[in-house]
Amino acid sequence: MNIQKSAQKGFTLIELMIVIAIVGILAAIALPAYQDYIVRSKMSEPSAALAEAKTTIAEFYAANARIAGTGDEDDYGVVTTARNSEIFERIDVIDDATLGPKIYAVVFGSVWGDDGTDYNYMLSGTTNGDGSITWKCKPGDNATTFATVAVPNKYLPANCR
Repeated sequence: MNIQKSAQKGFTLIELMIVIAIVGILAAIALPAYQDYIVRSKMSEPSAALAEAKTTIAEFYAANARIAGTGDEDDYGVVTTARNSEIFERIDVIDDATLGPKIYAVVFGSVWGDDGTDYNYMLSGTTNGDGSITWKCKPGDNATTFATVAVPNKYLPANCR
């Protein structure tokens, strides 16, 4: 009599359920992180516009040895009209003779699920005696007339947090 042993083929139901549970846990952790990553990547558009405005204002200051002053922000030549973008609304420039220039990026909140509010973050400039401007990126404030709510910290560029 010849009895052959057969080897187990395939997976048991318990093994399959464990694998599905592990994949579900990983997906639950990864999905919110991925969604935040997508929003932060979209924030590169307003960051690029802020960098462009920063350069324009710094060139104006170096050439004229003054900031434009309150009410004369158009002298810089920064484009402040509304943009055709799904995330980025506009740049807003505000000058203060004692504090220096502030450049605001106004962003639509719909990018992260808030359809009714516009948000902002800013570059704040401090003039130096050597004709340069030192810039600091900050969460927004209520000085701009277009958006009075600061962008949530988790969506700000790394140098603004």
